[in-house]
Amino acid sequence: MRADAAGGAHPGGIRCMLMRGGTSKGAFFLATDVPADPQERDELMLRLLGSPDPRQIDGLGGGHALTSKAAIVSVSEDPGADLDYLFLQVGVDRPTVGDAQTCGNLLAAVGPFAVERGILPAGGETTTARIRLRNTGGIATASFATPAGMPDYDGDTEIDGVPGSAGPIELRLGVGEASVLPTGLVTQTVAGHRVTLVDNGLPVVLMDAGSLGVSGDEDPGGLEADARLCAVVEEVRRAAGPLFGLGDVTEQTVPKVVLLSSPRQGGTISTRAFIPFRVHASIGVLMAASVAAGIRIPGAIGHDLARLPAGPEHDIEHPAGVLRTRVDVTHGADGAWRASSRSTRTARKIFDGIVFPRPRR
Repeated sequence: MRADAAGGAHPGGIRCMLMRGGTSKGAFFLATDVPADPQERDELMLRLLGSPDPRQIDGLGGGHALTSKAAIVSVSEDPGADLDYLFLQVGVDRPTVGDAQTCGNLLAAVGPFAVERGILPAGGETTTARIRLRNTGGIATASFATPAGMPDYDGDTEIDGVPGSAGPIELRLGVGEASVLPTGLVTQTVAGHRVTLVDNGLPVVLMDAGSLGVSGDEDPGGLEADARLCAVVEEVRRAAGPLFGLGDVTEQTVPKVVLLSSPRQGGTISTRAFIPFRVHASIGVLMAASVAAGIRIPGAIGHDLARLPAGPEHDIEHPAGVLRTRVDVTHGADGAWRASSRSTRTARKIFDGIVFPRPRR
């Protein structure tokens, strides 16, 4: 038996806030409201979101990888962070729960959720939260409006892939010691294909769309329907997993594979991102940051296809429009390429209440 925020008892129910973060949607929980044991927690998430089922008719999931997500948030014990954020990618038609990646879109909603739940004090007109990404170990900083001590989701900021406008949330990931090239190679051959492996917040495999016989401006459904293409992409993805230090990624959702082509909307580069079994309707924040970092490196896949800006602002084209990310890339004296990124997202609270998991079977 768990209690809601007002202290009322709800047998079998769990306190939950459904939030949109960027171009994703997920169920948000306090760590104290879900099991600490990973196996019990993952089994609960499947029951809450209605997986495995292509429609997720018996749960919160929306029948797509972008709406079958969960975030677990707590006060951080790390002195360099205010909050801990664990992201879970819940399979739609498969009983899987992945924790090898983080999600930069849901990251936008973590700070507001923490203020809503009272585990992060509002900082005045604007609140800044340092967030430890439990999946990867990185630290992100989020800044968002909190007039009158609560998040203000209203505003004039528009992001492609989300209707209407909302209040801006600024996300920043700093330069780390690690190179954005996990193998140290600008390009290499993986499963018979020339690729660039890059990680600027999310492990991504960059591939030239033309080398796979596609133009790179297809709609997501058309790419998903190409069985030959999907088989090649998945073969490359699985072979790349150990090169990122991820081991066997058969049941994980990272690395992502991004097909690159020349920009068509006046942006920096055009993308089609496999996530991995569906093609992203837009692109994830950290995927875009990794793409931008990769194409800045001479000789990398996409470098010659891109219209590279003089400054840090990169307009990453995707099926729903453009995502602007500000990425700085440096080449150190040790030969390593390092990067930092900033982006603007929006988020909002959709509902706050008690969710009841599907009965055990």
